[in-house]
Amino acid sequence: MPSPAIAPLADTSSLAEAKASAARKARFWDRIAVKYAVAPIADMAGYEATLRRVQGLLSTDQDVLEIGCGTGTTALRPAPFTRRLVATDVSRRMIAIARRKLAAEPVPQLSFAVADADTPVAAPGEYHAVLAFNLLHLVTDLDRALALAAQSLRPGGLLISKTPCIAEMNPLIRYLALPVMRAIGKAPHVLCFDADELQSAIARQGLDIVSVERHGTRGRDFRVHRGPQAGLNLHHL
Repeated sequence: MPSPAIAPLADTSSLAEAKASAARKARFWDRIAVKYAVAPIADMAGYEATLRRVQGLLSTDQDVLEIGCGTGTTALRPAPFTRRLVATDVSRRMIAIARRKLAAEPVPQLSFAVADADTPVAAPGEYHAVLAFNLLHLVTDLDRALALAAQSLRPGGLLISKTPCIAEMNPLIRYLALPVMRAIGKAPHVLCFDADELQSAIARQGLDIVSVERHGTRGRDFRVHRGPQAGLNLHHL
């Protein structure tokens, strides 16, 4: 299967827009980083189910990348099951909090770095797995972010994501609540798609979707958890 094509950012206007987009995202998440860090997990049972599933897919001979790691709470959990886990986020304040958590709870395999999921984060083929939890609806360009994630995978590697599908929620959220909250600075830019649209975007990047799961335990779970594999040689789970 051919490697995913990634739209170039060589021209000055594209580079400038990419930097401006990253700066906008960083300002929003920097502003709420402290509040975000102490916010409780709404569905702890569903969260734990996801972590158990992910840990079962990783091994100590794998190098793993997490994009959009926030304040690092989740990264601390699977890191001991890897050889190396590099967790990234566009927000410097989020990463600063994550590093303080790591200092308080050292995990030798784990490190944090500032990086935007809409721009190249890793060298081609650098990682065995890429994790993207509650992130893909927050990127600027879904196809580009997925292509960059796929490009960073080794043949047969895994992209593991858990993504809110906003288009499956109450229409009032999409057409009223989110626009109002964005207008007053209480919500970031959000992409609205359903599970089928997300699956199509993943497939466009040459990824073979081998698992689609919903781990929520409180009513309908709008966050679709996917485990697609990428590369020239596909190996099903």
